[in-house]
Amino acid sequence: MKQSKLFTKTKKEIPADEVSKNAELLIRGGFIHKEMAGVYSYLPLGLRVLKKIENIIREEMNKVGGQEILMSSMQPKENWEKTGRWNDLDVLYKVADSAGREVALGPTHEEIVVPILKNYVNSYKDFPLALYQIQNKFRMELRSKSGILRGREFIMKDMYSFHTSTADFEKFYEQMKEVYKTIFTRVGIGHITYLTFASGGTFAKYSHEFQTITAAGEDTIYVDESSGTALNKEVFNDEVLTQLNLKKEDLVEQRAIEVGNIFDLKSKYSKPFDLSYMDEKGVKHDVLMGCYGIGLGRLMGTVVEALADDKGMIWPHAIAPYSVHLLSLGEDENILKEANKVYESLLKNNIEVLFDDRVGVSPGEKFADADLLGIPLRVVVSKRSLDEKGVEVKKRSEEKGKIVSLNELISLLEPKS
Repeated sequence: MKQSKLFTKTKKEIPADEVSKNAELLIRGGFIHKEMAGVYSYLPLGLRVLKKIENIIREEMNKVGGQEILMSSMQPKENWEKTGRWNDLDVLYKVADSAGREVALGPTHEEIVVPILKNYVNSYKDFPLALYQIQNKFRMELRSKSGILRGREFIMKDMYSFHTSTADFEKFYEQMKEVYKTIFTRVGIGHITYLTFASGGTFAKYSHEFQTITAAGEDTIYVDESSGTALNKEVFNDEVLTQLNLKKEDLVEQRAIEVGNIFDLKSKYSKPFDLSYMDEKGVKHDVLMGCYGIGLGRLMGTVVEALADDKGMIWPHAIAPYSVHLLSLGEDENILKEANKVYESLLKNNIEVLFDDRVGVSPGEKFADADLLGIPLRVVVSKRSLDEKGVEVKKRSEEKGKIVSLNELISLLEPKS
């Protein structure tokens, strides 16, 4: 992609109505556009990041046998009345048409996935089963001040698992813990993300969150660094510490952002819709359920909050909009010719590259934009690099670069088997 053709432009000024680092940097970099509080559109660079996160999540869900579906955003009122959540869920958007018929805009999809499944399963032989989707959700968040960390409209992966026994559910639940750890490692924040015990609310005594350490976090957690165990502030008491064999003096208080959660739903949603199965003896039982959520935008915003520096974003390679940011410095014909040669070579080798070919933009501006956009590797073609018969290569996370040949650059970027 040539940067001169990219319709978005970087901005120097900080958005006046944004207080979060993720929103400030993503808007300035042209990754997202704010429509209203808690609602953002994803622009070309931002959508590339979002799609890479989506593909990582999809790959990991498929590995554990998840079947992908796409459920409706508009949900029947009667389904929500059956579960008792039509009046009890305070974040639920309720929409009425001109005839007065009301529907819910889905904040979650238990009320849809269970009735769907009821049409297709009724025997113990149909289980276990896991269905997931990656889809827009709507929640009436009245304090949307955290950029894409907390939105009124957002994209979420929600998986629902269905089981005939507690043992089968617990086996899958433990498997999903590891799957989530893998996802957060792949997107570049595994080293600062902890499996965290949280209050289970109406679902179970405890549930689990995945919390990423960052000063911008809304949550307080207590981390036992030796075991990798963490507790949310809500469950921080002597009883829980004893059950988990933890000592207060070993725990470190941290601020963190919740990037995922997993719940034991038991039969809370299967029972109202009579989602059941017949066992080998013809006896009827309620289906047991679990749910597993990750907000894609929230995860993207967390990466920005956790890894950015004072110059801009620092994208991990796996989710960066491009692998290489190629800069052409100066308007000498030989420099432009060499930069285009490098650009074509990178494309030929299937390397994702954003080429800053803009004319009339100073080197200082190009460097500042490269730091802001945070693409992992900066490659510069300049008079100096031409004199040394190569290109200057610098990682976004490092201070100094080095001159390498074009062949060395291609070799550096080729996927390692």
